[in-house]
Formats: sequence, structure tokens, C-alpha cells
Amino acid sequence: VGTREHAKKQVAQGVDLIVAQGTEAGGHTGEISTLVLVPDVVDAVGARVPVLAAGGIGCGRQMAAALALGAQGVWTGSIWLTVAESGTDPVVIENLLAAGARDAVRSRSMTGKPARQLRTAWTEAWERPDAPKTLPMPLQGILYSEMATRFSRAHSRALAGSPVGQIVSRMGAVRASREVVRDLVEECVSTMER
Repeated sequence: VGTREHAKKQVAQGVDLIVAQGTEAGGHTGEISTLVLVPDVVDAVGARVPVLAAGGIGCGRQMAAALALGAQGVWTGSIWLTVAESGTDPVVIENLLAAGARDAVRSRSMTGKPARQLRTAWTEAWERPDAPKTLPMPLQGILYSEMATRFSRAHSRALAGSPVGQIVSRMGAVRASREVVRDLVEECVSTMER
């Protein structure tokens, strides 16, 4: 969910778990930051439904912050794009490892709805003042899917992108999944102890 109102509607429908995803996240996002959204959602649903914080969480300090905001846990996404076990295209991994937080832009160029993704020549072309408007969902996604296949076959680094959150700035190396999990837990524990 991206708002307190979304959370209330989901609880009314009987969900077992809420993922409160802030605008820092990759993929389709709303406008509210994780730091503001999580306590709003926790307060809205009370103790009835567990809340996981998502968006901009890629290290143990951020995990501890989410717990301090009232979440029962975290949902991580982008940090798994560059693990050794991922199926992410190597050209995309190169771009992710070189990216900073400002390289994770919200654009309609991939799906037709605002989605945070890696800045590429594709996203920049759609943001130009003389560019046509993106197509509505799902048509823009169909267009992008066809082009993404071609970008991949051509190994075009300028066009090699992926949905990714602003946490991309902390994804500086390919690491094993077990190391990522271990570091998340150890840093969270040490942060909470401090």
C-alpha cells in the first residue's frame, strides 16, 4: 500500500499482511516516503494486521529504523537484483552497480504508470519536452517489453535498465545472498543495541 487509506481498505478486505511501500521503492510507487508512510499505516491498522516496511531498505540500519517506526519487519526488493544468484542481465548489473540514488527515476516509460526504474536513454527519451505521451497501461508495457528484448539482445548498456529503488546507491558490488542477509541482520542488531 502507498497510503493510510489503502491500508484501511486492505484490512477491510481481510488481508493477512500489509506491505507499506514508500516512494523510494522500485517499480510502481506512490508519492509518500517510507519514513512518513510506515507510522501512518501502522497507526491506521493498529495491532490487527502486521505491517512490513518497504522502499529504500537495503541495510540493517534501515531495517532497525523500520522497526522503530512500528513495522513488524521489512520487505526488500532492489538489493536482490545484484546478488550473485540473481538472474539479472550482466549489462544491467553493470549499470546498477554504477548508479546513484538519483539514477532511480519515476517514469511512465516502462508501463504507462509511474514506476521507479534505472535512468537510461529510454527513460530520458520519454521525458524530453518533444516526446509523445506514454501509452496507457498495459499498452506502454507491451511496447517496452518488445524493446527490452531488443536492448538485451544488443547488449546496449545505454538502454539496459530495470525497475529499481533509490537504494541502488548502496548496491556497489555483486555479493552472495547469504552475505546480504547476514549483514542485514548483524547491522540491525548492532544498531538496535546502540
